[in-house]
Parts: sequence; C-alpha cells; structure tokens
Amino acid sequence: MEPRRRPNRGRRVDAKVLADPAYERFLLDDSPFYLIARTSGRYALDMQRILKSVGMDIPRWRALMILREDNPSSVSEIAERAVIQLSTVTRVVQRLQKQGLVRLSSRKSDGRKTDVTLTPKGHAAVEKVRECASRIYRLAFHDFSASEIRQLNALLRRAFANLDFSR
Repeated sequence: MEPRRRPNRGRRVDAKVLADPAYERFLLDDSPFYLIARTSGRYALDMQRILKSVGMDIPRWRALMILREDNPSSVSEIAERAVIQLSTVTRVVQRLQKQGLVRLSSRKSDGRKTDVTLTPKGHAAVEKVRECASRIYRLAFHDFSASEIRQLNALLRRAFANLDFSR
C-alpha cells in the first residue's frame, strides 16, 4: 500500500513541520514515530516467527542479549536497558531460570539487588538467537551502507536521549 501524499501546491513545507502532528496537513507517513513504530512492529512479527522456531521469544531474547554484553546484570539493570517494566523483566528472568539459561544470586555489594548470570546453557542459547537476529538484520539492511547504519543509529540514539523526561 502506497503512502498517502498531499498534492504539491508549489510551496514546499519543511520536513520538520510536516512531521509535527499539530501541523494541519499532517500525514502519518511524515511522522518519524509512526515510521519507527511501523518498522518496529514488522521487525517484532518477523522476530517472533523466527525465534519461535528455536523455542524463544522476544522478551527472553532481549534479556539474553543484554546479559551477553553485561554479565552479570541485575534485574533492574536489564529492565532499564530493555525499556521494559521491572515486573515484566522479573517474569522473563524467572522463565530463563526455569530453562536453566540463567542463575540468580544476591549481589555481594548490595543484597537488595538480584544478579542474573548466564549459564553455559544460556551462552549456547545466546548463539542460537544471535543467528536468528542476524537473518532479520541482513534482510532489513542489505541495501544500507555502513555509513547509513552509523547515521541511523546516531539519530535514533539522539531521539531516545531527547525523550528522557526525567532529566
């Protein structure tokens, strides 16, 4: 389905103005948030399908990938990095523990925190899900240059930082 386009009436409107939902002739296809959400939605559907083939799902995949980089991590650190509610991450971590993919322990420096550590079985699962994620990545970005990937990541990091209302 092709995006709706407004007729060109001779005067071009700045893309930043077009993307503002308050603009009178605003269209969703001009909205970065809509495009991000749409892309993310399609990505999530594809990832769900491919991860299901290896007995995994997106929340567990996200937790495993975070632990791959920061092992161990506390449940709250995983929630913060994944931008998921703490209660949801707690359930995800409990499922990973039942599968034998992670081990839970009290943090030595702060007993109030629970550290989550990948087990050898968890490391093996990470390799499986990385291959799944790689297939989706290669499909989505096969025609992007390295420079375009760097630029896209930089722009998304900047928009994410701008949304931090707690500052």
